[in-house]
Amino acid sequence: MSCVFELKGVTKRFGDATALDDVSLTIPEQHVVGLIGRNGSGKTTLLHHLVGLALPTQGSSTTLGQSAADLGPDELGRIGIVYQENRFLEWMTVQQHLRYVASFYPVWDADRQCHLLEQLQLDPKARVGTLSTGDAQKLGLILAVCHHPDVLVLDEPVSALDPIARQRLLEFLLDLLREDHCTIVISSHILRDVEQIVDWIVFLDRGRIGVDSSLDDLQERFSEWIVTPTDGTLPEHFDETFVRDQQGSPTQAHLLVDGAGGELDSFKAKHRVDIAAGSLNLERIFPLLVDSDQ
Repeated sequence: MSCVFELKGVTKRFGDATALDDVSLTIPEQHVVGLIGRNGSGKTTLLHHLVGLALPTQGSSTTLGQSAADLGPDELGRIGIVYQENRFLEWMTVQQHLRYVASFYPVWDADRQCHLLEQLQLDPKARVGTLSTGDAQKLGLILAVCHHPDVLVLDEPVSALDPIARQRLLEFLLDLLREDHCTIVISSHILRDVEQIVDWIVFLDRGRIGVDSSLDDLQERFSEWIVTPTDGTLPEHFDETFVRDQQGSPTQAHLLVDGAGGELDSFKAKHRVDIAAGSLNLERIFPLLVDSDQ
């Protein structure tokens, strides 16, 4: 499978501050990658390297087979970007701004534009400078996808949207995958939304990659065990290293475990318990990833 983005040993410093620290990452085509991490972990800096808005202090960054420093019209025309803070020509109306940006692309899908204006309930006659933060995000999305990009980079695209608009956006992104077979990299703190569309997770912590894994593998790694005794009562504390969190009573305990799939039978035999195992969603996995990297 072709590689869309590749970072090799990328370090990025701003003065004395290190935003990225020896990051190596490969993103193949037609993946939907969720980029997650705490504030200040380096997510936006990493995204900027993918599209050539930032260049490494050390290491190399390649996009669509081209060094990020040498991206030209051909490569940039295949990329769609939604920034965390978009910059528009505020004196234009929404319709004028769409027409202006469309003029730079040889192909512009007017039907998709109309569909999104209606779905996201964005008034084409509204002055751009008067748009709310949420409506400005909607405009940024429409501008990013109507030229049918091969790669879509989204930096907190749903943070200012209401729940209905967020759900419509996610539904559109799924349609986009079916129609364009594009690669999507999405950075977001709203993990329940991210989980609906991604198939791969990259977790950044203090400028380093802590996890680079499929979502399926990550959810197999972490799970919740509801433990009940078959004989007597439960111990006050389980000291197995894979138990990351535990709470409960002598008759039932809730354990969060990390990488314990092969230990279930031996754990049951040792403690004489029954276990009901369940998966964790990304929102519950995230604090465990943060704690692992402390």
